[in-house]
Amino acid sequence: MTRPHAGRRLTVALAAATLLLSGCGPVDDEESAAPAAPAASGPAADEAGDPDESHEAGHELAATPAPTANPKPLRRGEKRVTLAMPAPYTASAPTGVGTDDYRCFLLDPGLEKDAFLTGTNVLPGNPAVVHHVIMFQVPPDNLDTAQQMDDAEEGEGWTCFGNTGFGDSPVNALDDAQWLGAWAPGGTEQVIRSGFGTRLEKGTQVVMQVHYNLLAGTEPDISAMQLRLAPATADLTELHTMLMPAPVELPCRSSNDGSPLCDRATAVADVKERFGAGPGSTNDILYFLCGGKPKASETTSCLRTIGEPTTIRAAAGHMHLLGTSIKIEVNPGTPSARTILDLPVWNFDDQGASPVDPIQLQPSETVKVTCRYSQELRDRLPAFEGYRDDRYVIWGEGTTDEMCLGILSVTRP
Repeated sequence: MTRPHAGRRLTVALAAATLLLSGCGPVDDEESAAPAAPAASGPAADEAGDPDESHEAGHELAATPAPTANPKPLRRGEKRVTLAMPAPYTASAPTGVGTDDYRCFLLDPGLEKDAFLTGTNVLPGNPAVVHHVIMFQVPPDNLDTAQQMDDAEEGEGWTCFGNTGFGDSPVNALDDAQWLGAWAPGGTEQVIRSGFGTRLEKGTQVVMQVHYNLLAGTEPDISAMQLRLAPATADLTELHTMLMPAPVELPCRSSNDGSPLCDRATAVADVKERFGAGPGSTNDILYFLCGGKPKASETTSCLRTIGEPTTIRAAAGHMHLLGTSIKIEVNPGTPSARTILDLPVWNFDDQGASPVDPIQLQPSETVKVTCRYSQELRDRLPAFEGYRDDRYVIWGEGTTDEMCLGILSVTRP
């Protein structure tokens, strides 16, 4: 368990992940049958209007939210609410250095009653620069803080490397994250399996955190998201998100260790300069959670002990471009050991959640995430053009940094 003071800082640094994915709830297996739904700037009870209505005419085409491809039909009692950034945003490095920008946008779905979230769909307006998107719920008691952060910075939204910068407590930062869904390359609409949902309190708003990759350019963006909602009176089981991070300690190759950034201390200082001292400290803080001490290796792992009865229903993983494989196991090294996610060949452009047969865990049972990396990939991938020199790689928010994150969709009694 994290120490209280470390947990808050860890919360601020983690949710970049990610990640990370195309959503981590159990995915419904209904076949898509509905026509495409273009994006709009405000909430709508069903399919939204023309995307051109979501911003002033004359902006670059890249600033138009991309229409969803063949959204799945709504189920009985559901409605679809579409929200978009109110104006184009042009990304830049907030600290003046680096090639990444994390921006949070506060959006209001107009919840006049409690509801269940039963699916999400992210519409990246400019996919070339949108590295990933994560959606967080903002309960009513956190809205004033969120609005203050929005008002404190010029333009739309606020800088938010790591998490939103508010909300999650140290106790539930990892075991009950405030995620609603996410998108990364390869992601599609995520519809939670019938019978499940994430409960949203009346008045809840949503933060859409967008990670912009400046290596791909600085064209403006208007991204959007769609929330699939069901009434709170529906007989649904509540889903929670559990995060499984591990520190990263990838050394330079012995034949390519001439760069000053091959020194760990120098690499850590570089991450803090690019993302700030809080998010830049994530890698070291993870040792409070995972134990051990920094040790250079191409492999990393973290073993977590379950604290309350938990049923795992879906799993996903997240790394960046130097990742080669990721695995999530239950009770490793015991007669009840079981692998619930095994991606022996990591593909950054194909990140998604995988439903699993329900796995019931009791307190004292364990879950382990393991990630592997290779510096050789920087010799081949176009994203590293101009960044071919090895560097000591730790957990960082940037496209050319790394992460090791397992994401579990769970239910609890």
